[in-house]
Amino acid sequence: MMFGPINSGSGVRFRLWAPLVDSVGLKLADREPQDMQRSADGWYDCDIADAGPGSLYRFVLPDGRQVPDPASRFQPHDVHGFSEVIDLKSYRWKNSNWAGRAWEELVIYEMHIGTFTDEGTFLAAIDRLDHLARLGVTAIQLMPLADFPGRYGWGYDGVLPYAPDSSYGRPEHLMALVDAAHQRGICVLLDVVYNHFGPDGNYLPSYAPLFSDSHQTPWGNGINYDGEGSGPIREFAIQNAIYWVTEFKLDGLRLDAVHAIKDDSREHFLIELARRVRAEAGVRHVHLIVENEDNNTDLLKRDESGDATLFTAQWNDDIHHVLHITATGETFGYYGDYAQDTNAIGRALAEGFVFQGQHMPYRGEARGKSTLALPPTAFISFIQNHDQIGNRATGDRVIAAQSAEMAKAIAAVYLLAPQIPMLFMGEEWGAQEPFPYFCDLNEELNAMVRKGRREELSRLPGFDADDLLDPTAPSTFEMAKLAWWNISHAPYSEMLDFYSMLLKIRHQEIVPLLRGAKRGTFATDPNAAAVAIDWPLAGGGRLHLRANLGNDGLSPDIRATDAREVFSLGSANGGKLSPWSVFWSISPG
Repeated sequence: MMFGPINSGSGVRFRLWAPLVDSVGLKLADREPQDMQRSADGWYDCDIADAGPGSLYRFVLPDGRQVPDPASRFQPHDVHGFSEVIDLKSYRWKNSNWAGRAWEELVIYEMHIGTFTDEGTFLAAIDRLDHLARLGVTAIQLMPLADFPGRYGWGYDGVLPYAPDSSYGRPEHLMALVDAAHQRGICVLLDVVYNHFGPDGNYLPSYAPLFSDSHQTPWGNGINYDGEGSGPIREFAIQNAIYWVTEFKLDGLRLDAVHAIKDDSREHFLIELARRVRAEAGVRHVHLIVENEDNNTDLLKRDESGDATLFTAQWNDDIHHVLHITATGETFGYYGDYAQDTNAIGRALAEGFVFQGQHMPYRGEARGKSTLALPPTAFISFIQNHDQIGNRATGDRVIAAQSAEMAKAIAAVYLLAPQIPMLFMGEEWGAQEPFPYFCDLNEELNAMVRKGRREELSRLPGFDADDLLDPTAPSTFEMAKLAWWNISHAPYSEMLDFYSMLLKIRHQEIVPLLRGAKRGTFATDPNAAAVAIDWPLAGGGRLHLRANLGNDGLSPDIRATDAREVFSLGSANGGKLSPWSVFWSISPG
């Protein structure tokens, strides 16, 4: 690792890449600053014989500002405070031989550490892992941990990407969580952000060419992955990805908004990152996931054996949108483009993306590429996630507020489909707690966030800006904490039992069929929410879905007659599927 302090038996070497300044000092917490030595390539270093794990330090810039290490491993006093030297090798892993799980086996559970439990810590999350194991979850995906300013936040405004946020606990506590998850057969994935830095506590531009005015993003100038001095910037981010996978033994990464990562290099930053992370992982199962608004299937290519060569899968917003419309009837904003296409639900379930190069009115341009060469497992499906809940004025879980009959039908579709399913924390028992956007910045930035959120949501029909919660208020953060005591009481306990039953069927019946499964074919009924989908399986078999996702019993019963039924919800009377009925079956090869 090029970045961060180096521990040795004879002290610590401190180092900083700061080519834009002509001097840098090292300030240990218990002594006066001392000069660091500069090399020709802009690196500064300094050896301190009596420093070691636990030493607190900052760098001193020519203007006198004391700044944290951009590769700090831990910030005990938040992003503006001293960095702490950490010996990551001192943790004694209990499951050191863990090699991960095959991608087809994953059932992902997205969680925000700060609201997953009352305590909001890594160690407290360990106490809930048995619940997830019983449920059938085989992977947890943590929202970003990179140290962010303040007492609470979603994590997408992180500024110190090597340091787990101190509000959640120490680095060794994160290691303990990963270790405990592996002990239960659960993978751990991490959401990482390489498209921007947060606005509070990012000192890098003061001494290094972090940003480039050649590329623009929704957050301002793009990160300098291809301009003058970009080499160390690329290394800083790519080594960070390697760091999480190797030092913390994570099983994969979810890369936030990769469409906003601009790079004109011969080898795009994303390609290099995927190549090098996979090389470092060796024989371990390591999974790389993208969020990509452009629906660019080039990132999801498979080799001749069907394995991902770059990125394993993409979050599939299209699945969410079509199921959300079906469940709620909401057609405002971007939902309108999906509501107008009567084939959208069939295409999303069978093929992955609804838009595969067609013009999308909401965007005002073409969107997506063909999914013809991709298996269903190249897509991650969900009906809740942090974005789709949090980007509502009150952060309400709108599907959870629908009838149990409807909620069960929607869950039965996406949890048994051959795409990889992802639950959002609490979904499994029908949690009603909202998950609004929250952050805790300085007063000036808090005012800007309040104003910006109000303006952003007021442009979306159906979102009354007057109902917008204050994203900076402690109460907004507190209301997002899960009410775990509900799971032992009806109707929450009944929904939990239903989800557990679905995931048991998935692991027993669906997972063994996924290796070699192909893109499906579909038929839909424009007069009702009926859908019939068939997915070809390796060996010649087929997986069948027949469902009526509507309130009228008008859909013809077209279940496959030669198939073995593995799940049924609802009924078929007089040759018609009843409202909110779902049937899954398998034909042999």
